[in-house]
Formats: sequence, C-alpha cells, structure tokens
Amino acid sequence: MTTQDETPQQFAQQRWQRTPDATEVILLRHGASQPFVPGQSFPLVDGQGDPPLSPVGVTQARSSADRLRNEPITALYATNMQRTQQTVAPLAAALGQEVAIEKDLREIALGEWEGGLLRQKAAENDPTFQRMMLEQRWDVIPGAESNEEFGSRCMNALNRIVERHPGELVLCTVHGGVIGSVLAQIALSRPFAFGGADNCSISQIVQSEGEWLIRRFNDSSHLFPHLHHG
Repeated sequence: MTTQDETPQQFAQQRWQRTPDATEVILLRHGASQPFVPGQSFPLVDGQGDPPLSPVGVTQARSSADRLRNEPITALYATNMQRTQQTVAPLAAALGQEVAIEKDLREIALGEWEGGLLRQKAAENDPTFQRMMLEQRWDVIPGAESNEEFGSRCMNALNRIVERHPGELVLCTVHGGVIGSVLAQIALSRPFAFGGADNCSISQIVQSEGEWLIRRFNDSSHLFPHLHHG
C-alpha cells in the first residue's frame, strides 16, 4: 500500500551472485590439435594420444588469453597432455602465474581407438562409432574407459581443486570429453548431452555448499562472430 508521496516498492531482476565461500571453475577446452593421419598414431603419454596444438589451435589459445586475462583468476590447472599446457601458456604468461598439473582431468582413455583413430572412425561413421553414440557409452570402444570410471576421476579431481581454493576463481584447461562428462553429471542429463564443446570454448561451473551449478557452456564468442554453425 502506498500514499501519493510514496514510490511503489520495486523488485528488479538481479544477476546471479555466488556466495562468498563458493568456488567458480572455468573449464577451458584446449585449442585445436594437429590432424590425425591414418597409420601415424599421435605420440602417447601414459597410453593416451598426445598431439600438439595446430597453428589454428595456437591462435585460439592467444584469443582465449585475451578474453580471460582480466578475470580475477587465482589458480591455473592443465592436464598431463601437451595440448592443454600449450593452450593455457599464453594466459599463464599474461597473469604471471604457474600452471599446476592435474592428471585426473585428462581425456577419456580410448582403448583400441587411442592415438587419433577415433577421429577417423567418426568421420567414416564406423558401426562401432554409431553404436557408441546410440548407447552413449565410451566403453563400446574395445578397451576404452567406462563412463563411470571416467566421470568419477574427473569429479574427484575437481572436488580436490575446490577444496584447495575455497571462494576463488580457478581455471582448468581440459578436454572435450571432460567437459561433457562433468556437465552431464551436474545436470543429471544423458551422458553425451554436453558433447561437442568447441576448441578453446569456455564453460563455467560453481560449487557452493557441496552442490555444483552450471553457469556457462561452450562460450566461444571470442573465437566466432556468429552463433550459427552453418
């Protein structure tokens, strides 16, 4: 109730604000890596393909650094794969920070399709690839890591990082499969619902009081001028 001299109470829409003890985690996918040539496996690290960035990926990494250099990031992480370390290097230089390695945020182990073969099988629409996409299970590939094993190690790694950085903004340079698995687990969605994150795209999650929230997925506005993918 108001009088003639009173302004009615108003309730404007507010931007979401995290609580002081919440930890924000930026998940930066690595830049584009070198193409796979049939018969020429990528070098392996701990049994997993480890290609370097391509020239396009190097450019994407620099664009990502320009986008993120003014954010109040307190810690940088990468995996034991060189493409993530090469991607975060320009940002680390701009911020004057060291990069910590979190091995458990490495990409899904692909068994018999390791070393780049997955790309060829996908391009050829191999029957096993079709079955993998239909069932949304990585372990359809012979010898590959299961959804459960992969998802557990990724979430455990992120929870360890959050414990080390309460109330901070942290950036983890990771892989497309990691982003897809983590966001699907948080959203309780189909396993591959968050697949296909662009190289050097930005996703963002927040942990507050033991609960994870998704704040951003596949933000690539610093790389592409248009939303349309045609």
